[in-house]
Amino acid sequence: MRIIQCLLIMWYLLTANTTFAFTHADTLRGSNGPGRAWWDAIRYDLQVGFDTLGKSIYGINQVSFTVLKSPGDSMQIDLQTPMVLDSAILMPSALGEGPILLPVKQEGNVWWVKHNFRKLKVGSQYLLAIFYHGKPREAVNPPWDGGFSWGHDSLGKLFVAVSCQGLGASVWWPCKDAQWDEPDSGMSTRFFVPGYYAIGNGKELDVTASAPGGQKPTITGWEVKNPINTYNVTFYIGDYVHWHDTLMGENGKLDLDFYALRYHEEQARKQFAVVKQMLHCFEYWMGPYPFYEDGYKIVEAPYLGMEHQSAIAYGNGYKMGYKGYDRTYTGIGMAFDYIIIHESGHEWFGNNVTAKDMADNWIHEGITCYSEALFVECTQGKEKAYKYCRGEWSNIRADKPMIGPYGVNEEGSGDIYDKGAAIIHMIRMMTNNDEKFRAMLRGLGKDFYHQTVTTQQVEEYISKQTGLELKTFFDQYLRTDKIPHLEYSIKDGKLKYKFTHVVAGFTLPLTVTAGETTETIRPTSEWQQIKWNGGYNVRFSEDFLIK
Repeated sequence: MRIIQCLLIMWYLLTANTTFAFTHADTLRGSNGPGRAWWDAIRYDLQVGFDTLGKSIYGINQVSFTVLKSPGDSMQIDLQTPMVLDSAILMPSALGEGPILLPVKQEGNVWWVKHNFRKLKVGSQYLLAIFYHGKPREAVNPPWDGGFSWGHDSLGKLFVAVSCQGLGASVWWPCKDAQWDEPDSGMSTRFFVPGYYAIGNGKELDVTASAPGGQKPTITGWEVKNPINTYNVTFYIGDYVHWHDTLMGENGKLDLDFYALRYHEEQARKQFAVVKQMLHCFEYWMGPYPFYEDGYKIVEAPYLGMEHQSAIAYGNGYKMGYKGYDRTYTGIGMAFDYIIIHESGHEWFGNNVTAKDMADNWIHEGITCYSEALFVECTQGKEKAYKYCRGEWSNIRADKPMIGPYGVNEEGSGDIYDKGAAIIHMIRMMTNNDEKFRAMLRGLGKDFYHQTVTTQQVEEYISKQTGLELKTFFDQYLRTDKIPHLEYSIKDGKLKYKFTHVVAGFTLPLTVTAGETTETIRPTSEWQQIKWNGGYNVRFSEDFLIK
């Protein structure tokens, strides 16, 4: 009996809903606290040296910032353990005097830079140089459980990269590690890797330093002109082959660059050939590519993929589908390389339009997930695009709300991908006008160009542009984990119907069909009925996520 009781207790503990308490460290990371709120990141200029044998790095980040309001005596700089912030220097232009070495104090993954910052003028711009070093966390299961991927290719040559969405850029360089504060004037990166060529975001800088004896450059430099989310800042180290191309897009000539491991060149040229077709498709549906000044490039990486702005990480093994299979179970997804399409779609949503708080990352993943269906529509037609989108819904777990808790650096449900795509598809169905729907998608990218946004802003924008009343719709699908249940019965020539598991006021326009009879109904949580002569073998709208 005691054994049975123990087993029951263990089962309960494993299956009961668990509420996790957030810590002070979570709040420091995820909120705009007093050490962050008074300053705005304008530009980062990052230099990093790599000790590939010791798996360590060292560097300097020059932080250009503007004072937004009267500051206190501390600036919060994020740099995760076991990395070490060595020193912080306020540069000469700050106060009209020589460089000032500022004291720093560590609190977990936060470093407090101490100074009487009240001397700084509101509205003025200053420069802080931060020196640091350490062994950055190694990735456990990149890109989901990220960090550094230190490795070698099949010929024994270095193959190193980083992935840090969610985990944060501060896993390897000091910054304000928050989605809502992108450096307005872009960023430069310089990498020192003896004997290797390191690739970064944006366009390559003219860096001439080289290793002795005519070896490959030991310093490479890159620059993005546009704002960039810190988790998108990246590097790739490897024995790469490179080729260049251009695309005539909506905003003129766009530079395209491709990097693959040298012995994968033939496969890569074939696999990456879809990029032009994809970009034309995405520009049609979502507007001009958002980073013409920085170009588009795709780089082979030692992990599956990531949406690094202007430097997409590719690691799908040159297979079609997702790692060689179709995650929609429709067969349609095997016609394209999922990672190329999905990660590139993030250039529009995630990189161009960015959620201020990662709790709202459905904006990134949901719309980008739907971009896969848009690509299917461009290449295989609308019927298959709709079928592909519906196929994704089989992955929905409905385990918790899609919007996570705010201010603690926490996402909601993993359903932000497939359920997020379902939301966009249902809005398209309710709009019932593809030109209006397309204008809404393009408008999001244009009106929030290079901005960080909230869910409320996106909800209000979509409602206004489509002319739909969507408050209860968004509440249902974003803020609850419940999928609407449709109950119905047919008796005495009447069809009775209602929704359960819905928020107050929720409704959807559903078509119901039997034989040649089709009617449109708008179920609510209350029983309704209509006259029905269509028989008992009824079918309801396929393109709405209901049970």
